[in-house]
Amino acid sequence: MSFEPGQIINRRYVRGRWCTWMQPMRVVADDTRGLLLWHPAGSDFARLIDADGNTQHEITVDRMRDPRLTVLTWQDFDILVLMPPTAAYSVWWFFRDGAFAGWYVNLEEPYTRRPDGVDTNDLVLDLVVTPERRWEWKDTDEFDARIGNPLYFDRATAAAVRAEGARLITLVEAGDFPFDGTYTDFRPDRTWPALRLPADLT
Repeated sequence: MSFEPGQIINRRYVRGRWCTWMQPMRVVADDTRGLLLWHPAGSDFARLIDADGNTQHEITVDRMRDPRLTVLTWQDFDILVLMPPTAAYSVWWFFRDGAFAGWYVNLEEPYTRRPDGVDTNDLVLDLVVTPERRWEWKDTDEFDARIGNPLYFDRATAAAVRAEGARLITLVEAGDFPFDGTYTDFRPDRTWPALRLPADLT
């Protein structure tokens, strides 16, 4: 099943019985390099928030009280997201006012396709990379705290996640794809509007 350029699909994170994140994305390409998706600032996205205002950054999903997907507005940056086939990560290009502002590496499980989108599972640990290819880990404390929770990952899986992040750092430092300048000059079709989610996400 391939997606067509211009098609709108939903990119979701799923953990156990919960959908924890949903983001409508416009397909730019779907080929051997991967699924390339666009999401402009001002668009909708949804994240799981509980009755006390907690997200998964504060507590594990199994400890949330009455969690619900809540529609929010994506702020500040347009993003181009590449999901390579079978890869345990996605790479995001951030743009502000049309200018490239850096990369973000989201470590996640290889995605599966649905008729209306793709599902993956966020692996918590991330990398932030400046346009000059200076990098830093993100969410390390949260990642360490989730090790051993059966809804997240065991120590062996956590070690594999860190190793994949370290491998990507070598690509960053070498300036190899996808950190070689590819897509940094991307410009969306001017007619593409902001993306919306349905009012009822259930």
